[in-house]
Amino acid sequence: MAVSFTKEMWREIVPIFKSILAHPFIKGLTDGSLSKENFKFYVIQDALYLREFAKALSIAAAKSPEEDWIIMFNEHSAGALKVERALHDSLFRDFGISANKVSQTPIAPTNQAYTSYLLSVAYSSPFHEVVGALLPCYWIYWEVGKSLISKGSPNPLYQKWIDTYGGEEFAEVVKEVLNLTNKISRKLPHNEKQAMKDHFVTTSRYEWMFWDMGLRREKWPV
Repeated sequence: MAVSFTKEMWREIVPIFKSILAHPFIKGLTDGSLSKENFKFYVIQDALYLREFAKALSIAAAKSPEEDWIIMFNEHSAGALKVERALHDSLFRDFGISANKVSQTPIAPTNQAYTSYLLSVAYSSPFHEVVGALLPCYWIYWEVGKSLISKGSPNPLYQKWIDTYGGEEFAEVVKEVLNLTNKISRKLPHNEKQAMKDHFVTTSRYEWMFWDMGLRREKWPV
């Protein structure tokens, strides 16, 4: 039986994903050892990231060759802002952070690099490559959520985050993109599939870097 293209893609990042699960930021979510300040830094940066991710999704919609995919990516773009804004707003209330403070927070170097890469691919690359670059933000968060949800967290704020990404609602969103990825890959030659994988690996590395950024509360050195 042939292995699906998405399974091929995942094999490329198995070491990266293992490093993500072993990262102190992720472990700190389940055992409660992650500091409140580190999580607060991460949540603010994630809100800034999602604005740019939503733009990349809208560009993917504009480049989509099928109407259903145009609808899907536009809905995901809106959902990235609406659904996850609800999570962030809830967490911001718990932290006592205003929306104004979030918008005035400088974007961290890793966040800037990651979102710049996503938008560069979105603007300059063909549709299949854009999908490859966007996929880790969906898929890795789902896999992390699934891995953590059985463990839970003693911290209700961290549990709220785990429930969001480990839940069935988010799972359905991710499955849509995985199905699309497998479908478009069937007509692609080897070199174009490899281009998708290359972007997939790069943004998977950025996912690890994003959590590491949160743990360090990364700032511009100068």
